[in-house]
Amino acid sequence: MSESDLVLVSVESHVALITVNDPDRRNAFSAALSTRLRAAVEQVQADPEVHAVVVTGAGKAFCAGADLSALGDAAEPGLLQIYDGFMAVANCPLPTIAAVNGAAVGAGLNLALAADVRIAGPAAVFDARFQKLGLHPGGGATWMLQRAVGPQVARAVLLFGMPLNAEAAVRHGLALSVADDPVAAALALAAGPAAAPREIVLATKATMRAT
Repeated sequence: MSESDLVLVSVESHVALITVNDPDRRNAFSAALSTRLRAAVEQVQADPEVHAVVVTGAGKAFCAGADLSALGDAAEPGLLQIYDGFMAVANCPLPTIAAVNGAAVGAGLNLALAADVRIAGPAAVFDARFQKLGLHPGGGATWMLQRAVGPQVARAVLLFGMPLNAEAAVRHGLALSVADDPVAAALALAAGPAAAPREIVLATKATMRAT
């Protein structure tokens, strides 16, 4: 697979669908994939025809985390480069929805957390797994998760290794809903900002961030 195929972008009815596309590796973050993800986000946010963004994973997994084998001896710089992809989603000025079709593990959990809203498929699993890998939960995971689910559940996930399935994610506020087809549900939700003036959509998100 060429690097240009690692992340796919399509735009329809003012909504961009960004698909992390390395299913043979469960869409694990590599430096190349992270670079392509940032490029995709920057492409769609610069497009005046795009009012909202949906992010999902190809195949059975949403994102299996960082490809630790690709880091070599430079673990910290390598992780920062990998984190750059989902930070682009976190900093996107447009409304973003993560359609979590399967496992969101480690940095994949961060990618889901980076979106404004998460919709879970029946097979979705949100699993931090940082401690098991001997890694500090970087990339804003501690802050984003506590903001989403509160301190007790965040501690259960990050300190005690508790994974959340789709139903538990909804119960604890990590996901908005469970849908048999999370991409279709995300696209339906994105129809709201798609039908609104883009400048109002951008201003509303900017105001919510500021407050």
